[in-house]
Amino acid sequence: MDLNGMGLLGAIIVGGIAGWLAEQFMKSNMGIFMNIILGIIGAAFLNFLLSVLGIYTGTGILIYLIVGFIGACLLIAIARAIRR
Repeated sequence: MDLNGMGLLGAIIVGGIAGWLAEQFMKSNMGIFMNIILGIIGAAFLNFLLSVLGIYTGTGILIYLIVGFIGACLLIAIARAIRR
C-alpha cells in the first residue's frame, strides 16, 4: 500500500481525519476505528483507480487528506449501494 511518502503513524492520523470528514459529509455513523480504516483504504483505493487512469496525485499530507476523503466517501457510497 502506497502511503504517499508518509509513515505509518502519519497515515493513521491523516486517514482518521479523512475518514471522520467523510463520515460527517456522508452522514454515516461509524466509530473512530472505522474512520481510520475508511480513510486509509479510501486513499489507497482512489490512488489505485487514479493510477490506472494514468493520473499522478502527488505526495504530501494535504494530498493524502483530500484523496483519503474522496476515497472514503466513495467507499461509503458503495457500501450503501450494496446494502440496498
